[in-house]
Formats: sequence, C-alpha cells, structure tokens
Amino acid sequence: MNSLTKLLPSFASAITTKSARPILAACIHNSAVVRQAAATSDQSPAWTPHSQRVGIIARKKGMSTFWDEWGARMPTTILQLEDVQVLDVRTEEKHGYTALQVGCTNKKNVTKPMAIHYSKLNVQPKQSVAEFRVTTDAVLPIGTSLSAAHFVPGQFVDVTAPSIGKGFAGVMKRWNFSGLPASHGVSLAHRSAGSTGQRKWPSKVFKGKKMAGRMGGKSVTVQSLKVLKIDTELNLIYVKGCIPGFDDQFVQVKDAVKKHGAKRFPSDALPPPFPTINEASLESMPRELIANSGEGKDPFTTKE
Repeated sequence: MNSLTKLLPSFASAITTKSARPILAACIHNSAVVRQAAATSDQSPAWTPHSQRVGIIARKKGMSTFWDEWGARMPTTILQLEDVQVLDVRTEEKHGYTALQVGCTNKKNVTKPMAIHYSKLNVQPKQSVAEFRVTTDAVLPIGTSLSAAHFVPGQFVDVTAPSIGKGFAGVMKRWNFSGLPASHGVSLAHRSAGSTGQRKWPSKVFKGKKMAGRMGGKSVTVQSLKVLKIDTELNLIYVKGCIPGFDDQFVQVKDAVKKHGAKRFPSDALPPPFPTINEASLESMPRELIANSGEGKDPFTTKE
C-alpha cells in the first residue's frame, strides 16, 4: 500500500505524456486484481439453466432396434460424429450475435481461397459446416473437438436435416387430398385438385394454396428426441425414433429448445458437460453409456 501511495504522483504526471503511458498500462495490468481475473477466466464456466450449449453435425448411419432394461423394444436412429471441430466464433461486438461455426468430416480437395481460410484457422477443411447460436458462457476456442459424449444419455435433442426429395408430386400424395369421385361424371381427373379459387371476387388464387409441386428436399426439424445410448469409442449417438434424410446424410443435433433448463437432461446427469466434455473425463468414461427408461417402473405391469 505504501509503494502504491508513493507511485500516485508519478502516475498523475505520466498520464500527460505519451511516452510514459506504456509504463502506466504495464503497472495496471500487473496488479493483483487483473491477475486474479485472468486466473478466473481460465477456469471453465458453470452451467446455468439459461445456458445454451453448441450443437454438433453428425452423419445418419441408419435405423436399428434398441431394448431398454425392461426388455421394451424401441426404434432408434444411429448418428456418428466424424472429426467435428469448432471452426469460427461469432461475437456480439463484431457480428451482433454470439454463435459458433462447427464443421464435420475432413475434406481433401478444396479451392485455393478455402484452403487459405482453413490454414489460417489451423484446422482441416470440412465437408459440412453449420452455425449454432450459444450464450456467451458457452463459447469454445477455435479447433476444439466435439465428441458424442457432448450429450448425455436420457437427455432430449432436436435433429435437423433435409428431407428425402420426392420430385414433382400431385395433391393427393403431397397434401393428402382425397381426390375427385371415382365415378358419376368424373372423366380423366380423378386425382386432380379440383377448384382452386372463387368467381368474380377476388378473381385470383390466394398465395399458399395447396397445389401440386415439388415434394421433399426441405429442411425438417424433429424436436424432443430422447438420447438412448452413447458410444464414446465410435462416437455414436443412439436417438429414439426416426429423423429426416437418407443414410449418410449430414444432420444437425442440438439440445431441445422446448425443454427448458434442467428438463432437457436427466436428474442424475446435472450439470451436463459444459461448455463441452473435458478430454480428461472422456478418457476415463466407459465405452457405452445407456439411459434409464420408464422412471424405474416396469412398463409391462398391469394397471390396477
């Protein structure tokens, strides 16, 4: 304290001269308060119910069958992570929002501008790139690897992928129209849409009218799917139910948005890995992590 008091007059005179300003900045950044703040920032932030973690990109490997501890059979979709890394960071100061850019599956042949771009980031070029909104406490550095253990068994996720394209389809296939009568005056128009408008007013077809057109090939999100199993060695995620897209399709997986806070995760998995799973914790994990189902109740017992 005495040494700081003696330096105060010199600080006052140093502010007025440009040559002495670096000395003043060095004294401030070497203070105990700044050193304590730097040590705190190196530690991983704590998860809160308002935290939003980053999502991942995976490949859909197909569907299979899963039996829980009671012997109940459930359909499941298998997703595999391949070289998933954080590629870029979007900040509130520079871009106006906070997000992380994530890439999946290394790519060999890229254009020269993209090769220079990835070389500056010091990561391998990726086949699929997506962006996920996160909170400021869930920001990860560039180059961070994401594994299947980023999710926990029993939690709920949202899966987004392009649906399988069906080509140009009629209204009966595309919108489940019943079609026109099969007899009694209908000729060569049994599967048509019928009337699409009115008479003199408004003399037009309203926008959004369900008509024949291209079916499928659009981004579809299936919400609140349960994670049944995690394979830490092969980076596999077993998700209950079906998801859009064909086999080997890139899909986006993130924490369910309609399950708020702790409702996204099972009670025995709180807090979840945040911002993601630690490498040291990943090495000590077993290969298979299986979720408990039925809340401890046998689903085959008769109701009283």
